[in-house]
Amino acid sequence: LENPIFPALAQVIGQALTRQGYTPVLATQTPGGSTEDELTEMLVDRGVSGIIFVSGLHADTSADMQRYEQLRGQGVPFVLVNGFSAKVQAPFISPDDRAAMRLAVTHLVALGHTRIGLAVGPKRFVPVLRKIEGFHATMREQLGLTEEEIEELVQHSLYTLEGGQAAATALMERGCTAVVCASDMMALGAIRAARRESREVPRDLSVVGYDDSPLIAFTDPPLTTIRQPVTAMGQAAVRTLLEEIGGTPAPHSEFVFMPELVVRGTTAAGPAGGSGSAPRP
Repeated sequence: LENPIFPALAQVIGQALTRQGYTPVLATQTPGGSTEDELTEMLVDRGVSGIIFVSGLHADTSADMQRYEQLRGQGVPFVLVNGFSAKVQAPFISPDDRAAMRLAVTHLVALGHTRIGLAVGPKRFVPVLRKIEGFHATMREQLGLTEEEIEELVQHSLYTLEGGQAAATALMERGCTAVVCASDMMALGAIRAARRESREVPRDLSVVGYDDSPLIAFTDPPLTTIRQPVTAMGQAAVRTLLEEIGGTPAPHSEFVFMPELVVRGTTAAGPAGGSGSAPRP
């Protein structure tokens, strides 16, 4: 729940469940706390009607997906949000991460930026892999860069303010004049990194976030970001779970929701002539 987008999604899901007569139980993971398997066991022991997993182990390509098949074997309906695995027979709800990167990069290229960096989380997560795919495809199509040139513009870090700061610092050292971040928290870290380098946002560095978290429009300057369709995704997750519970399950496939670019005050025209600064020696 450290990322503000997750409480927002939990609120949508909770309200939708309550309207249908269910009592939502929120189980969250914290560093050093209960694991996903332990939380799942606790919920099953309590006799829950179904479970909605948000950004769980189903999003981790290194995780054993057999745990979900075992849960299905126990007769517990479930829906998986923000992640996908072909090894799991279940309904998935996801934002279109590839389209999100296309929106962000297209916006920045239109502003004249050619040195655009991507700050993302660890590579083993499905949403990260999809963002990288979308970033590569759009940078290749719109700027004619090679795969090797694009890979130099991708920086892996943590989904935190500090992670965004570290990633943006590395990308600025490579001459980037714009940074696309995989979360709004990372974007706030990128803004902090720019200020520590005595650069102004958006004059010297354009920053795009991801999520459109609550209150993010009130940052200084207000953050340009990719809005996740939280309400639509949350309601779809509940509707799909209720169909599973009711014995008329939705197709066990992925339902993908289109994000939206929200332009605010952290993006502006790139350097004169449309070229980025040279990387620092």
